Amino acid sequence: MRVARTARATTDYDAAAGRIAGLPLRRHHVLLTAWTVLWFFLVEPRGGFSWHYLRQGEQLLFSHQPDGGLSLYAHHPELQIGPVSLAAARLTAPFPPHAGELIAEAVSAGLGLVMLVLVGRTAALYYLGTGTNHRRLQQRLLIAGLAFIPMWVEVSVRFAHLDDVLALFFTTLAAHALARGKPVHVAVFLALAVDSKPWAIAFAPLILALPRPAWLRTAVWFCVLVAVAWLPFYLGNLDTMAAAKFTIPNQPASALRWFGVTDPATPWWDRPTQFALGIGLGCVAVRRGRWPAVVLLGADARILLDPSVYTYYTASILLGTLLWDAVGQKRLVPWWSWIALVALYGGTLLLPSDPARGFVRLVFVVVSAAYVLLWPTQRTRRPQPRARGGDGRRRTAGRRRERILVGAGN
Repeated sequence: MRVARTARATTDYDAAAGRIAGLPLRRHHVLLTAWTVLWFFLVEPRGGFSWHYLRQGEQLLFSHQPDGGLSLYAHHPELQIGPVSLAAARLTAPFPPHAGELIAEAVSAGLGLVMLVLVGRTAALYYLGTGTNHRRLQQRLLIAGLAFIPMWVEVSVRFAHLDDVLALFFTTLAAHALARGKPVHVAVFLALAVDSKPWAIAFAPLILALPRPAWLRTAVWFCVLVAVAWLPFYLGNLDTMAAAKFTIPNQPASALRWFGVTDPATPWWDRPTQFALGIGLGCVAVRRGRWPAVVLLGADARILLDPSVYTYYTASILLGTLLWDAVGQKRLVPWWSWIALVALYGGTLLLPSDPARGFVRLVFVVVSAAYVLLWPTQRTRRPQPRARGGDGRRRTAGRRRERILVGAGN
Protein backbone atom coordinates (compact mmCIF):
# COMPACT_ATOMS: atom_id res chain seq x y z
CA MET A 1 0.00 0.00 0.00
CA ARG A 2 2.81 2.38 0.92
CA VAL A 3 4.58 1.60 -2.36
CA ALA A 4 1.37 2.34 -4.28
CA ARG A 5 0.91 5.67 -2.47
CA THR A 6 4.54 6.59 -3.14
CA ALA A 7 4.20 5.72 -6.82
CA ARG A 8 0.96 7.72 -7.07
CA ALA A 9 2.56 10.73 -5.32
CA THR A 10 5.54 10.56 -7.68
CA THR A 11 3.22 10.38 -10.68
CA ASP A 12 1.20 13.34 -9.38
CA TYR A 13 4.36 15.36 -8.79
CA ASP A 14 5.75 14.54 -12.24
CA ALA A 15 2.45 15.60 -13.82
CA ALA A 16 2.36 18.85 -11.85
CA ALA A 17 6.00 19.63 -12.60
CA GLY A 18 5.75 18.64 -16.26
CA ARG A 19 8.40 15.96 -15.98
CA ILE A 20 8.97 13.40 -18.73
CA ALA A 21 8.82 9.79 -17.47
CA GLY A 22 10.34 10.71 -14.12
CA LEU A 23 13.44 12.23 -15.73
CA PRO A 24 14.77 15.62 -14.55
CA LEU A 25 13.41 17.12 -17.77
CA ARG A 26 10.36 19.28 -18.36
CA ARG A 27 8.28 18.94 -21.50
CA HIS A 28 8.23 22.64 -22.27
CA HIS A 29 12.01 22.90 -21.77
CA VAL A 30 12.62 20.08 -24.24
CA LEU A 31 10.32 21.66 -26.82
CA LEU A 32 11.91 25.10 -26.40
CA THR A 33 15.40 23.60 -26.65
CA ALA A 34 14.49 21.87 -29.91
CA TRP A 35 12.97 25.13 -31.19
CA THR A 36 16.17 27.01 -30.33
CA VAL A 37 18.41 24.44 -32.00
CA LEU A 38 16.27 24.59 -35.14
CA TRP A 39 16.50 28.38 -35.35
CA PHE A 40 20.21 28.32 -34.55
CA PHE A 41 21.01 26.07 -37.52
CA LEU A 42 18.69 28.04 -39.79
CA VAL A 43 20.34 31.37 -38.98
CA GLU A 44 23.96 30.50 -38.17
CA PRO A 45 25.19 30.14 -41.80
CA ARG A 46 24.53 33.85 -42.29
CA GLY A 47 25.21 34.84 -38.68
CA GLY A 48 27.88 36.91 -36.96
CA PHE A 49 26.98 40.13 -38.81
CA SER A 50 28.37 42.42 -36.09
CA TRP A 51 30.82 40.13 -34.32
CA HIS A 52 33.79 42.03 -35.74
CA TYR A 53 32.91 44.98 -33.50
CA LEU A 54 33.25 42.78 -30.42
CA ARG A 55 36.55 41.35 -31.62
CA GLN A 56 37.94 44.76 -32.49
CA GLY A 57 36.80 46.20 -29.16
CA GLU A 58 38.24 43.45 -26.97
CA GLN A 59 41.55 43.52 -28.84
CA LEU A 60 41.85 47.27 -28.38
CA LEU A 61 40.73 47.23 -24.75
CA PHE A 62 43.43 44.74 -23.76
CA SER A 63 46.15 46.25 -25.95
CA HIS A 64 48.76 48.92 -25.32
CA GLN A 65 47.96 50.82 -28.50
CA PRO A 66 47.41 54.59 -28.23
CA ASP A 67 43.79 54.18 -29.30
CA GLY A 68 43.17 51.23 -26.97
CA GLY A 69 43.03 50.61 -23.25
CA LEU A 70 41.29 53.38 -21.34
CA SER A 71 41.32 55.55 -24.48
CA LEU A 72 39.17 53.05 -26.36
CA TYR A 73 35.90 54.99 -26.35
CA ALA A 74 37.60 58.33 -26.96
CA HIS A 75 39.11 57.08 -30.23
CA HIS A 76 36.36 54.62 -31.21
CA PRO A 77 32.99 56.12 -30.25
CA GLU A 78 31.37 53.80 -32.76
CA LEU A 79 32.00 50.94 -30.30
CA GLN A 80 28.89 51.49 -28.22
CA ILE A 81 29.68 48.35 -26.26
CA GLY A 82 30.12 48.12 -22.51
CA PRO A 83 33.40 46.95 -20.93
CA VAL A 84 31.73 43.86 -19.43
CA SER A 85 30.74 42.73 -22.93
CA LEU A 86 34.24 43.32 -24.24
CA ALA A 87 35.68 41.34 -21.33
CA ALA A 88 33.27 38.50 -22.14
CA ALA A 89 34.26 38.61 -25.80
CA ARG A 90 37.87 38.30 -24.66
CA LEU A 91 37.11 34.75 -23.52
CA THR A 92 36.90 33.71 -27.19
CA ALA A 93 40.35 35.12 -28.01
CA PRO A 94 42.27 31.82 -27.56
CA PHE A 95 40.18 30.19 -30.31
CA PRO A 96 40.51 30.63 -34.08
CA PRO A 97 38.34 33.56 -35.25
CA HIS A 98 35.53 31.48 -36.74
CA ALA A 99 35.49 29.04 -33.84
CA GLY A 100 35.40 31.90 -31.33
CA GLU A 101 32.48 33.48 -33.16
CA LEU A 102 30.61 30.17 -33.29
CA ILE A 103 31.17 29.58 -29.57
CA ALA A 104 29.90 33.07 -28.74
CA GLU A 105 26.80 32.54 -30.87
CA ALA A 106 26.04 29.13 -29.35
CA VAL A 107 26.49 30.34 -25.78
CA SER A 108 24.41 33.44 -26.46
CA ALA A 109 21.62 31.35 -27.97
CA GLY A 110 21.74 29.05 -24.95
CA LEU A 111 21.36 32.01 -22.61
CA GLY A 112 17.95 32.57 -24.17
CA LEU A 113 16.83 29.19 -22.82
CA VAL A 114 18.26 30.05 -19.41
CA MET A 115 16.28 33.30 -19.48
CA LEU A 116 13.06 31.42 -20.23
CA VAL A 117 13.65 29.18 -17.20
CA LEU A 118 14.43 32.24 -15.05
CA VAL A 119 11.27 34.02 -16.16
CA GLY A 120 9.24 30.92 -15.35
CA ARG A 121 10.77 30.69 -11.89
CA THR A 122 10.28 34.42 -11.40
CA ALA A 123 6.57 34.02 -12.12
CA ALA A 124 6.30 30.98 -9.83
CA LEU A 125 8.07 32.81 -6.99
CA TYR A 126 6.04 35.93 -7.54
CA TYR A 127 2.74 34.07 -7.26
CA LEU A 128 3.94 31.82 -4.43
CA GLY A 129 1.12 31.17 -1.97
CA THR A 130 -1.63 32.19 -4.39
CA GLY A 131 -2.50 28.70 -5.64
CA THR A 132 -0.68 29.10 -8.93
CA ASN A 133 -1.45 26.44 -11.51
CA HIS A 134 2.09 25.46 -12.50
CA ARG A 135 1.06 23.45 -15.53
CA ARG A 136 -0.82 26.46 -16.83
CA LEU A 137 2.23 28.63 -16.16
CA GLN A 138 4.41 26.20 -18.10
CA GLN A 139 1.99 26.26 -21.01
CA ARG A 140 2.00 30.06 -21.00
CA LEU A 141 5.79 30.10 -20.92
CA LEU A 142 5.98 27.61 -23.79
CA ILE A 143 3.65 29.65 -26.01
CA ALA A 144 5.50 32.90 -25.22
CA GLY A 145 8.86 31.19 -25.65
CA LEU A 146 7.98 30.07 -29.16
CA ALA A 147 7.67 33.76 -30.05
CA PHE A 148 10.72 34.83 -28.02
CA ILE A 149 13.26 32.39 -29.45
CA PRO A 150 13.25 33.57 -33.11
CA MET A 151 14.02 37.13 -32.01
CA TRP A 152 16.58 35.94 -29.49
CA VAL A 153 18.41 34.03 -32.23
CA GLU A 154 18.25 37.22 -34.30
CA VAL A 155 20.24 39.19 -31.71
CA SER A 156 22.46 36.35 -30.48
CA VAL A 157 23.30 34.53 -33.71
CA ARG A 158 22.46 36.54 -36.80
CA PHE A 159 23.88 39.82 -35.44
CA ALA A 160 26.02 38.23 -32.67
CA HIS A 161 25.42 41.26 -30.45
CA LEU A 162 26.95 39.85 -27.29
CA ASP A 163 26.49 43.24 -25.59
CA ASP A 164 22.71 43.25 -26.07
CA VAL A 165 22.59 39.57 -25.11
CA LEU A 166 24.37 40.20 -21.80
CA ALA A 167 22.35 43.35 -21.05
CA LEU A 168 19.09 41.44 -21.42
CA PHE A 169 20.42 38.36 -19.60
CA PHE A 170 21.53 40.38 -16.57
CA THR A 171 18.21 42.23 -16.60
CA THR A 172 16.40 38.89 -16.44
CA LEU A 173 18.59 37.90 -13.49
CA ALA A 174 17.68 41.22 -11.84
CA ALA A 175 13.96 40.51 -12.26
CA HIS A 176 14.47 37.04 -10.77
CA ALA A 177 16.39 38.51 -7.82
CA LEU A 178 13.57 41.02 -7.37
CA ALA A 179 11.01 38.22 -7.07
CA ARG A 180 13.30 36.55 -4.51
CA GLY A 181 13.51 39.77 -2.49
CA LYS A 182 17.29 40.14 -2.89
CA PRO A 183 18.05 43.91 -3.09
CA VAL A 184 21.83 43.69 -3.47
CA HIS A 185 21.52 41.09 -6.20
CA VAL A 186 19.09 43.36 -8.03
CA ALA A 187 21.65 46.17 -7.89
CA VAL A 188 24.52 43.94 -9.05
CA PHE A 189 22.65 42.50 -12.02
CA LEU A 190 21.22 45.84 -13.15
CA ALA A 191 24.69 47.38 -12.96
CA LEU A 192 26.15 44.53 -15.00
CA ALA A 193 23.40 45.11 -17.58
CA VAL A 194 24.36 48.80 -17.89
CA ASP A 195 28.05 47.86 -17.93
CA SER A 196 27.27 45.54 -20.85
CA LYS A 197 25.20 48.04 -22.86
CA PRO A 198 24.41 51.60 -21.70
CA TRP A 199 20.79 51.65 -22.88
CA ALA A 200 19.95 49.13 -20.13
CA ILE A 201 19.81 52.13 -17.77
CA ALA A 202 16.11 52.28 -18.75
CA PHE A 203 15.52 49.19 -16.59
CA ALA A 204 16.79 50.86 -13.39
CA PRO A 205 13.23 51.54 -12.09
CA LEU A 206 13.15 47.86 -11.07
CA ILE A 207 14.98 49.10 -7.97
CA LEU A 208 11.86 51.02 -6.94
CA ALA A 209 9.85 47.78 -6.94
CA LEU A 210 11.79 46.72 -3.86
CA PRO A 211 10.53 47.64 -0.37
CA ARG A 212 11.16 51.33 0.34
CA PRO A 213 13.77 50.70 3.09
CA ALA A 214 15.95 48.87 0.53
CA TRP A 215 15.93 51.68 -2.06
CA LEU A 216 18.95 53.65 -0.83
CA ARG A 217 21.27 50.69 -0.31
CA THR A 218 20.30 49.18 -3.66
CA ALA A 219 20.73 52.48 -5.50
CA VAL A 220 24.15 53.04 -3.93
CA TRP A 221 25.33 49.56 -4.95
CA PHE A 222 24.00 50.13 -8.45
CA CYS A 223 25.71 53.52 -8.89
CA VAL A 224 29.01 52.31 -7.45
CA LEU A 225 29.17 49.27 -9.73
CA VAL A 226 28.29 51.31 -12.81
CA ALA A 227 30.97 53.87 -11.88
CA VAL A 228 33.59 51.15 -11.32
CA ALA A 229 33.12 49.95 -14.89
CA TRP A 230 32.80 53.27 -16.72
CA LEU A 231 34.58 55.94 -14.70
CA PRO A 232 38.15 54.71 -15.45
CA PHE A 233 37.58 55.42 -19.15
CA TYR A 234 36.43 58.96 -18.48
CA LEU A 235 39.30 59.62 -16.08
CA GLY A 236 41.82 57.91 -18.36
CA ASN A 237 40.90 60.09 -21.34
CA LEU A 238 38.57 63.05 -20.99
CA ASP A 239 37.73 62.84 -24.69
CA THR A 240 35.66 59.78 -23.81
CA MET A 241 32.81 62.23 -23.19
CA ALA A 242 32.58 62.62 -26.96
CA ALA A 243 31.48 58.97 -27.28
CA ALA A 244 28.07 59.97 -25.91
CA LYS A 245 27.60 62.22 -28.96
CA PHE A 246 28.11 59.42 -31.49
CA THR A 247 25.35 59.49 -34.10
CA ILE A 248 23.84 56.97 -36.50
CA PRO A 249 21.69 57.53 -39.60
CA ASN A 250 18.03 58.33 -39.13
CA GLN A 251 16.41 55.52 -41.10
CA PRO A 252 13.25 56.19 -43.19
CA ALA A 253 11.44 53.35 -41.35
CA SER A 254 12.07 54.76 -37.86
CA ALA A 255 9.15 55.92 -35.73
CA LEU A 256 11.02 59.23 -35.33
CA ARG A 257 9.97 60.16 -38.86
CA TRP A 258 6.34 60.24 -37.74
CA PHE A 259 7.24 62.98 -35.25
CA GLY A 260 8.55 65.10 -38.09
CA VAL A 261 12.20 64.41 -37.26
CA THR A 262 13.93 64.38 -40.63
CA ASP A 263 17.49 64.99 -39.46
CA PRO A 264 19.87 62.74 -41.41
CA ALA A 265 21.49 61.53 -38.19
CA THR A 266 20.65 61.18 -34.49
CA PRO A 267 19.35 64.52 -33.11
CA TRP A 268 21.29 65.88 -30.13
CA TRP A 269 18.29 65.47 -27.82
CA ASP A 270 17.37 61.94 -28.87
CA ARG A 271 19.45 59.74 -26.54
CA PRO A 272 18.76 61.74 -23.34
CA THR A 273 15.05 61.79 -24.18
CA GLN A 274 15.07 58.08 -24.89
CA PHE A 275 16.61 57.29 -21.50
CA ALA A 276 14.37 59.75 -19.67
CA LEU A 277 11.23 58.38 -21.28
CA GLY A 278 12.13 54.77 -20.54
CA ILE A 279 13.00 55.53 -16.91
CA GLY A 280 9.93 57.72 -16.49
CA LEU A 281 7.53 55.11 -17.86
CA GLY A 282 9.19 52.45 -15.71
CA CYS A 283 8.70 54.58 -12.60
CA VAL A 284 5.02 55.03 -13.47
CA ALA A 285 4.66 51.27 -13.90
CA VAL A 286 6.18 50.59 -10.48
CA ARG A 287 4.03 53.31 -8.94
CA ARG A 288 0.97 51.55 -10.34
CA GLY A 289 2.13 48.19 -8.98
CA ARG A 290 3.12 46.82 -12.40
CA TRP A 291 6.86 46.29 -12.17
CA PRO A 292 6.80 43.33 -14.66
CA ALA A 293 6.09 46.00 -17.32
CA VAL A 294 9.34 47.92 -16.68
CA VAL A 295 11.43 46.06 -19.28
CA LEU A 296 8.74 46.34 -21.96
CA LEU A 297 8.34 50.08 -21.35
CA GLY A 298 12.10 50.69 -21.43
CA ALA A 299 12.32 48.76 -24.70
CA ASP A 300 9.30 50.67 -26.05
CA ALA A 301 11.12 53.94 -25.45
CA ARG A 302 14.09 52.64 -27.39
CA ILE A 303 11.97 51.51 -30.33
CA LEU A 304 10.01 54.77 -30.36
CA LEU A 305 12.94 57.18 -30.39
CA ASP A 306 15.84 55.27 -31.88
CA PRO A 307 16.76 56.50 -35.37
CA SER A 308 17.74 52.99 -36.46
CA VAL A 309 15.47 50.01 -37.08
CA TYR A 310 17.67 46.94 -36.75
CA THR A 311 15.59 43.80 -36.22
CA TYR A 312 17.68 42.76 -33.21
CA TYR A 313 16.15 45.68 -31.28
CA THR A 314 12.97 43.61 -31.13
CA ALA A 315 14.64 41.09 -28.80
CA SER A 316 14.37 43.58 -25.93
CA ILE A 317 10.68 44.04 -26.72
CA LEU A 318 10.14 40.26 -26.68
CA LEU A 319 11.85 39.98 -23.29
CA GLY A 320 9.53 42.72 -22.05
CA THR A 321 6.43 40.99 -23.38
CA LEU A 322 7.67 37.66 -22.00
CA LEU A 323 7.95 39.13 -18.49
CA TRP A 324 4.59 40.80 -18.80
CA ASP A 325 2.83 37.72 -20.19
CA ALA A 326 4.37 35.37 -17.61
CA VAL A 327 4.50 37.58 -14.49
CA GLY A 328 2.32 40.61 -15.11
CA GLN A 329 -0.84 38.71 -15.96
CA LYS A 330 -2.24 35.18 -15.75
CA ARG A 331 -3.88 34.70 -19.14
CA LEU A 332 -3.07 31.34 -20.70
CA VAL A 333 -2.40 32.80 -24.14
CA PRO A 334 0.50 35.31 -24.04
CA TRP A 335 -0.97 37.63 -26.64
CA TRP A 336 1.58 40.40 -26.33
CA SER A 337 4.56 38.20 -27.17
CA TRP A 338 2.95 37.15 -30.42
CA ILE A 339 1.60 40.61 -31.22
CA ALA A 340 5.13 41.98 -30.85
CA LEU A 341 6.64 39.27 -33.06
CA VAL A 342 4.05 39.71 -35.82
CA ALA A 343 3.95 43.51 -35.72
CA LEU A 344 7.65 44.32 -35.38
CA TYR A 345 9.42 41.40 -37.02
CA GLY A 346 6.68 40.38 -39.43
CA GLY A 347 6.09 44.03 -40.33
CA THR A 348 9.77 44.46 -41.19
CA LEU A 349 9.60 41.52 -43.59
CA LEU A 350 6.17 42.01 -45.12
CA LEU A 351 5.20 45.68 -45.16
CA PRO A 352 5.93 47.32 -48.52
CA SER A 353 7.11 50.78 -47.48
CA ASP A 354 9.35 52.41 -44.90
CA PRO A 355 6.66 54.83 -43.63
CA ALA A 356 4.28 51.91 -43.08
CA ARG A 357 6.89 50.04 -41.04
CA GLY A 358 7.59 53.16 -38.99
CA PHE A 359 3.88 53.64 -38.36
CA VAL A 360 3.49 50.06 -37.12
CA ARG A 361 6.40 50.58 -34.72
CA LEU A 362 4.78 53.75 -33.43
CA VAL A 363 1.38 52.12 -32.98
CA PHE A 364 2.83 49.10 -31.20
CA VAL A 365 4.73 51.26 -28.72
CA VAL A 366 1.77 53.49 -27.93
CA VAL A 367 -0.76 50.67 -27.61
CA SER A 368 1.48 48.31 -25.62
CA ALA A 369 2.58 51.06 -23.22
CA ALA A 370 -1.00 52.22 -22.71
CA TYR A 371 -2.16 48.66 -22.11
CA VAL A 372 0.39 47.68 -19.46
CA LEU A 373 -0.02 51.00 -17.66
CA LEU A 374 -3.77 51.57 -17.88
CA TRP A 375 -5.64 48.34 -18.61
CA PRO A 376 -7.35 46.98 -15.47
CA THR A 377 -5.41 44.05 -14.09
CA GLN A 378 -4.70 42.34 -10.80
CA ARG A 379 -2.47 44.62 -8.76
CA THR A 380 0.94 43.07 -8.31
CA ARG A 381 2.60 42.63 -4.94
CA ARG A 382 5.77 44.43 -3.90
CA PRO A 383 8.53 41.83 -3.49
CA GLN A 384 9.61 41.32 0.12
CA PRO A 385 13.05 40.37 1.46
CA ARG A 386 13.42 36.66 2.18
CA ALA A 387 12.12 35.78 5.63
CA ARG A 388 14.60 34.63 8.28
CA GLY A 389 14.44 32.80 11.55
CA GLY A 390 11.21 31.33 12.81
CA ASP A 391 9.04 33.12 10.28
CA GLY A 392 10.98 31.52 7.46
CA ARG A 393 10.54 28.06 8.97
CA ARG A 394 6.80 28.28 9.56
CA ARG A 395 5.42 27.45 6.14
CA THR A 396 2.40 25.39 5.24
CA ALA A 397 2.67 22.10 3.35
CA GLY A 398 1.06 23.72 0.31
CA ARG A 399 3.64 26.49 0.11
CA ARG A 400 6.47 23.99 0.56
CA ARG A 401 5.12 22.03 -2.37
CA GLU A 402 4.94 25.21 -4.46
CA ARG A 403 8.58 25.93 -3.68
CA ILE A 404 9.49 22.42 -4.84
CA LEU A 405 7.72 23.14 -8.11
CA VAL A 406 9.54 26.47 -8.42
CA GLY A 407 12.85 24.64 -7.99
CA ALA A 408 11.73 22.07 -10.52
CA GLY A 409 12.12 24.64 -13.24
CA ASN A 410 8.82 26.28 -14.07
